[in-house]
Amino acid sequence: MFTGIITDIGTIRSAEQRGDLRLVIGSGYAMDSVAIGASIACSGACLTVVEKGPDWFAVDLSAETVARTAPGLWAQGGRLNLERALKVGDELGGHIVTGHVDGVGHLVSATPEGDSMRLVIAAPATLAAALAAKGSITLDGISLTVNSVEDQADGSVHFGLNIIPHTAAQTTLDSLVEGRSFNLEIDVLARYLDRMQSFVIA
Repeated sequence: MFTGIITDIGTIRSAEQRGDLRLVIGSGYAMDSVAIGASIACSGACLTVVEKGPDWFAVDLSAETVARTAPGLWAQGGRLNLERALKVGDELGGHIVTGHVDGVGHLVSATPEGDSMRLVIAAPATLAAALAAKGSITLDGISLTVNSVEDQADGSVHFGLNIIPHTAAQTTLDSLVEGRSFNLEIDVLARYLDRMQSFVIA
């Protein structure tokens, strides 16, 4: 369980295709406090530490994980938003995040708005009903508030976010290019409501 508050930016030092994809990720975390088997959210995907060193840790990604996350995210040299698992008693600064990616979104536009950056993200039709203005969304592991929602003719949805300078500086949102892909996780309550509504009560 996570909160969507990023505490480090990691860099993929190596990406090796074995049976699964093995990543070695450089990190500023004090690795003596990170156990083998611990969960770390890497740009929104909950991954398990399988090996570690003084300033790095390794994770394995199954083909299923790679297929369901943003294309190109796991390449050598890539930067990842990192968050360690929530401990009982920790401050819940964002919202409840599971680290399970629900879909992939794409950057439509990034426009300065005051000191902030206004992002418009395209999300697939499968997530459209779970997005609402003033609701929560996780974008590459970052807890954010949806400011606007615009349904599209093809069933997909465009939603707007405002990124303040602090958030941009502390995450990988400091670098934005049109078409960039993002891991999306909808609010956990919306996920359960969607599942409940799929059943018809006789």
